[in-house]
Order: sequence, then structure tokens, then C-alpha cells
Amino acid sequence: MAERVEAAAAAGDEYTQDGTVDLHGNPVLRSKRGGWKACGFVVGDSGNFFTKKACLLVKQRNMLFIENLKLVYMDSLSNAQVYEVFERMAYYGISSNLVLYLTTKLHQGTVSSANNVTNWVGTIWMTPILGAYIADAHLGRYRTFMIASLIYLIGMSLLTLAVSVPSLKPPKCGPGTGDPTCTKTDASSLQLGVFFLALYILAVGTGGTKPNISTIGADQFDDHDPRERRHKLSFFNWWMFSIFFGTLFANIVLVYIQDNVGWTVGYALPTLGLAVSIAIFTAGTPLYRHKPTSGSSFAKMARVIVAAVRNLAVKLPSDSKDLYELDDEYYAKKKIVPLPYTSQMRFLSKAAVMTSSPPATARWKVSTVTQVEETKRILKMLPVLGVTFVPAAMMAQVNTLFVKQGTTLNRHIGGGGFEIPPASLQAFVTISMLVSVVLYDRVFMPFTRRLTKNPRGITLLQRMGVGLIIHIAIMAIASVTERHRLAVAREHGISDSKGTTIPLTIFVLLPQFVLMGVADAFLEVAKIEFFYDQAPEGMKSLGTSYAMTSLGVGNFLSSLLLSTVSHVTRRNGRRGWILNNLNASRLDLYYAFFAVLNCVNLVLFFLVCRLYVYNAEVVDDLRVVDVGGGGGGGGGEEVVKPKEVAMVDGGL
Repeated sequence: MAERVEAAAAAGDEYTQDGTVDLHGNPVLRSKRGGWKACGFVVGDSGNFFTKKACLLVKQRNMLFIENLKLVYMDSLSNAQVYEVFERMAYYGISSNLVLYLTTKLHQGTVSSANNVTNWVGTIWMTPILGAYIADAHLGRYRTFMIASLIYLIGMSLLTLAVSVPSLKPPKCGPGTGDPTCTKTDASSLQLGVFFLALYILAVGTGGTKPNISTIGADQFDDHDPRERRHKLSFFNWWMFSIFFGTLFANIVLVYIQDNVGWTVGYALPTLGLAVSIAIFTAGTPLYRHKPTSGSSFAKMARVIVAAVRNLAVKLPSDSKDLYELDDEYYAKKKIVPLPYTSQMRFLSKAAVMTSSPPATARWKVSTVTQVEETKRILKMLPVLGVTFVPAAMMAQVNTLFVKQGTTLNRHIGGGGFEIPPASLQAFVTISMLVSVVLYDRVFMPFTRRLTKNPRGITLLQRMGVGLIIHIAIMAIASVTERHRLAVAREHGISDSKGTTIPLTIFVLLPQFVLMGVADAFLEVAKIEFFYDQAPEGMKSLGTSYAMTSLGVGNFLSSLLLSTVSHVTRRNGRRGWILNNLNASRLDLYYAFFAVLNCVNLVLFFLVCRLYVYNAEVVDDLRVVDVGGGGGGGGGEEVVKPKEVAMVDGGL
């Protein structure tokens, strides 16, 4: 190793300092692997001028005028398209229109179809916890991702067969078919079994891809290098920017194909795209940096908690230096920065109190200070995770009830016969998201950075708070719009007529879709970056999975709320708020209920923010940077000794 470092120094090159290696465990040269040239296979798109331009803007902003590096990067882009673009194309090609397939082809009702969608989407976003565990403890992020992506492809292939093979779907029924007198044909147990088996195989696959693909991308930047560290601040913005092009394609092109050409072609295209994306991602393997596995995050935390319980009666020493910790040589060899002691969650600190047992032989009786602090960092994010469940439930309405509303409205554009698919309105979520991310990164963040001196402009929790406020506005607008839709239906005497089009343009729903994209640019981007940023180094995949878990629980919460409200409002012979006939439903009251729920959640969010303490990030031996937002958003950089500063109390 020493010979390699000396040779690299002589050649004007250097190895990464964050412990990243190649697949064989060898140290890697900074110029050969990682950086934007590797991210070209993760977030770049050769067929996408805007994505290439975005990456070049990031490079130019940071004065990266290194011509040979630019050529390597552009060569990566010319040979690769974003894995995430294709993956999102596959995922949203299914989820955006799934509620309509369940109602029109499998003949399910409003509540059951919406709940089946949200339960599946909830599972999609919950399985990343398992994928993160496998990645961190056993296989590593890259290998976990590759295996999971193949499972994902198997699920997509089976799903395509389920909507294609005649025996695996209900026969056509009604006017113009072989049985014109029937109204519907229920799907058989076999047909439902194959269809949902495919969906949940796909969900298992996403469990290994979603928590690891963004982490793999972020791992390409070395926090110990000031230039790469600056790039990492923009990485999540441009990562979200890039993947939403796949979403846009799904919501515009695939949804139209499914409605007007056929479900077979509509599902076969994203399946093919996913296969191509896996091949392209694999082609970038020689350029990737990899973080070694760090053991099971859950086992580490369990040992800390068990040791703390065992030492419950033990008194903490007055000097934190008396707590158990490994020597600096161990951490230097592992290229790990030890975490300093903090006074938060003092109960857990008792796990580091040395008893009579030798520490080396008492793993469940004593833990190092670093292990204790890692556990604290993961656990202290739980309240923040909790206040993201309600907005995640709001997002579930976009591809369920919002789409069902669209089916009742006039979808014609101009005087021709073209009809916009109801699910295509979700494209406006994507478009507004893309525009908002660009404006945030290029206009808002530089402006606020000058005011606050925080590298991010505003803190991550402040950014999330803005998104939560927008969510309240969304549900209030959705309630008012729905009240207007119902009033038009009553005026034309079609309230009790299921399937009759209301003479009102579908674009009255546009504000709620557009605002959802703006909210995502604040809340979702900040949420992903927050959980990655605040997680300890050896638990980044687990931290990232928090953002996925938020969406998963939110979708299950949506199912619970929909079923509960539907059941409660039908008591005592009442008609109920949510019926199969939306023209006779009261979705306006349901959305108003969501607006009130969001207000309550916002109050809880402010309380959580007031109690939360950001981590300070050690970037070299003598400098600590609070990029989370210390001192109420002051941020900046100060010279301190690493072991004297562990966290920064920043409120929001």
C-alpha cells in the first residue's frame, strides 16, 4: 500500500481518503474512479442534453476546467444512460396507471383498487430496509444492487406476461366483444395470484436497488477532498433532476400507450428499458468507487442497547475519556473517523462504561464510544422520520384518487378526438419538480447562501418545512376543486350517473399536480439528503432507507385512512364519502380532512426541529463544517479540534 501511495504521489495523483476501494478491496486513485465521470452511469443520460448540461454547470460552478477529466466524463455520458431514468420509467410506468388497470381490467372497486395500489407502493418503499441491511452487513452496495436489479427484471417480465397471455387475464366483456350482454368478468384466483405475485417480486427487487443506487452515487465523492465535497452538495439535486426524466417519459408516453395501444406494449417497453439500464450500469463498473461492508447496522445498535440496559445501574464517569474507545491507530488503518462523545441520550452512553470484563471478550457488555454515537445518530432521526409519514400519505393520492377524478372529466384537447390519459397529469408533477430543482440549485441556493453563510442556503429541515407548508396548500386546493367538480355534476344532473363525463376540463386538477412537484423539490430532495447526511458513515444505506421507509409507511397510512374513513362515514345507513361512483362521493371532505391532518403534522414538525441537533462534519484533522445548518442556519466553517465538537444545535 505504501509503495502505491508513493508512486501515485510521484505521478501527481493520489488515492481517495474516505476508505473507498475497488471490487477487490484495493485502494483507488482519485483520477481513475468516482466523481462525475462515474456518476454518468448513475445520473447521466447521453440522450439528454439537459442532464449533461446540468452536470457541466456543476463542474463549471466549481471551476473544474480540467480538460482530460471532462473528456472522460463526456465519454461516460456518450456510452451510458441513467439507470435511474430507466428504473423510474419502469416503476412509474406501472404505478401511475395501476389503479385504472385494477378497475377497468380486473374490475375492482374504488377503495379496493386504491388500497391495492398503496399497499403495493408501500411495500416497494419498505423493502429497502432489508436491502440496506444486506448491503451494509454482507454483500456491499454494488453486489446487493446487481442481484436485486435482476430480481426486479424477473418481476417486470412476469408482470408483462400477466397482462399479455389471454389465460392470465379476464376475458373482454361488454359491447363489441364476444359477450356483449355482460357488464364485467371477475378475475380468477389464478389470474389475481400471478398478477400480484409479479408485483411483489418486483417489490423485493426494488428493496435492494432503491437504498443503494443513490448511496453508490454519493460514494463517488470523497468528503476529504474539498472539491469533491462541494460537488456532493449538488449531487442529490441533480440526481433527482435526472431520474425524473424517466418519470416524465412514463407519465406521458407509457401511460398513453397503455390507454390507447395496449397494456402489453405499455409494460414490455419499460421491461426492455430496465434490462438495458442494468447492462449500462454494469458497463460502468470499472469507474466506481466502493465502500467496504461495515457489519450489520442492526447488530451494532442491538449490542449498544443491550450493553446500556446491562449497565443501567452503572454511573457514567465524569470524564468522557474514561469511556471505552479503540485507539486512533485502529481507526486510521480502517480509514474511519472516530465519533466524539456527545451528551445526548446519556442512557445509551452507559454502553461504553468499562466493567470488570475485558472489552475484547464482552461485545454484548460494552461498546465503543463510536458505536454508541452511531446508534444515537440513527435513533435521533426517528422523530424526523415520523413527521414525514403524513405528507407521504398525501403523495399517495396522486396516482390513486387524483387519477380517478380525472376519469370523470372532459379529457379532450382542442377540437380533435385526442384525449389525454388521466394518469398523464402526473407528468406535471415531474415537470414542476424539474423546474423547481433547477431554480432551487441555480437561483435560490446561491442567493440564500450569501445571506445565511450556509453552504446549502437554508438548512435541510427548513427546506423540508417549506415542503410541508406547500402540502397543506395542495390539499386545501384539491378540496375546493373537488367541491366545484361535484357542483358541476349536480348542475347537469349526473351525480348518480357512474361513467358519465362531467362537462368540465380535466385541467382544473392541474394546480394540485403542479404544486405537488414544487413540494417534492423541497421535501423529497431534502429528506433523502438529510437521512444520508445525518447517518453515520458505516450506516449510510440504512440512513437512506429511512427516506424510502417514509414513503412506505405513508402509503400504508393512506390505505388505513381510506378504509377507515370509508367505513366510518357509511355507518348508520349514511351514503359515505368514498363510493365507486365518484360523482356521488364526497372527496372534497376527505381532502379537507387531509389538510387539517397536515396542519397538525406541521406543528409536530416544528417541535421535532426545535429539539433536533445536527451533526458537525469532520472534513480533515482540524476543521469541522456544519453543512446541516448550525446556529439557526448560520452554517459556515470554523477551526476546532474534531473531538471537541460532535453536534451543532441548529433548531430548524
